[in-house]
Amino acid sequence: MPSPTWLNIGYGPPGSPNIADLVTILALETVDDATFEGRSGPAMGPRLFGGHAIAQALLAASAVEDSARLPHSLHAHFLKAGSSAHPVRYVVTPLSAGRSFAVRRVDGFQGDTLIFTMTVSFHIEEQGYEHTSPAPFPLDIDAALAGLEAWRASDDTSVSIPIVERLQKRPIEIVPIDPGLLFGSEGREAKTAVWMRMRETTGAEPLLQRALLSYASDMMFLRNALLPHGIRPGSDTIQAASLDHALWFHETPDFDAWHLFATESPWAGHARGLNRGHFYDLNGRMVASVSQESLMRPKNHHRKETK
Repeated sequence: MPSPTWLNIGYGPPGSPNIADLVTILALETVDDATFEGRSGPAMGPRLFGGHAIAQALLAASAVEDSARLPHSLHAHFLKAGSSAHPVRYVVTPLSAGRSFAVRRVDGFQGDTLIFTMTVSFHIEEQGYEHTSPAPFPLDIDAALAGLEAWRASDDTSVSIPIVERLQKRPIEIVPIDPGLLFGSEGREAKTAVWMRMRETTGAEPLLQRALLSYASDMMFLRNALLPHGIRPGSDTIQAASLDHALWFHETPDFDAWHLFATESPWAGHARGLNRGHFYDLNGRMVASVSQESLMRPKNHHRKETK
C-alpha cells in the first residue's frame, strides 16, 4: 500500500482552485501487520466524514486480505462522532476465511476512543445466474449538466445556499438531475438521483476504485429522508448524522467515469430515516447498492408536540 503524503490538502475557500487529492488523502500508513493509520480530513465541518472512514477501513481490511479476493460488501456502524482534525487508527481482525469468502472486522480509533467499526466480506471472482433492475432515471449526463447550469443561472437562491458552493470543492464531482429538489426547502417526494465521478482522473486499480465509490456512497444520501419534510442539508433545525451504512459491490466501478446514484427513502420515524440507493454506470449496469439509517432529530423548538 502506498505511503501517504502528509500535506495540508483541503477544499480551500470559495473560489480556490485547489481540489483535494482523494487518492492521497485516503492513503494509509502501515503501523504493523494489522494496524494502519489514515489522515482524517478534509471535511465540511468539525466532524469526520463517514464516507472517508468507510473508504479507509475498506483499504485497511484489503491490505491484509488475499489479493485473489476483492471486497463485495461492507457493513459499518458509526459509534461516536469522529474529529476531522485528527488521524484515525484502523485495527483489522480476521473473522473467517474459506476458499471463496473471507470476512474481516475493522475498528477505527481516535486516541483510545473507538469511533467506528465495520465488517468487510471478500469474494473470489465466480460465474453465476444474472439479473438486474434498470436505472429508474434516464442515463443522460448531458441533460443533467445542462439542467444544473440553467438552474444556477435562473435561480437567485442558488448563490445563497452554502452547500452548493462547497460541493464544487469536493473531490467527487456531483451533478443532480433536479437541483431545485435536492437543494430546495419545499417538501418533495423522497426520491432523486445525482451523477458522480472523480474530478481528477485517477487511473486507479479495482480495489481503489471500490474505495472511491465507498467514499462517494455517503454523499448526498441522508438528504433523501429529509426531502418530504422540506429540510435543506445543513439546516440548523435538525440534528443529522449517519448511524450505520451498508454497501454491496456488484461490479468493479470505473469512478473516473460518470455514475448515476439513484436514491430514495421509503421510511422515516422516531427521529431516524432509512435511505437506499443504487449506482449505475453509463451503460446501465448496476454497479453497487447502498443502504443507510440516519439520525434526523428535530431540535427542541421544531419538535412536534406529543400527547
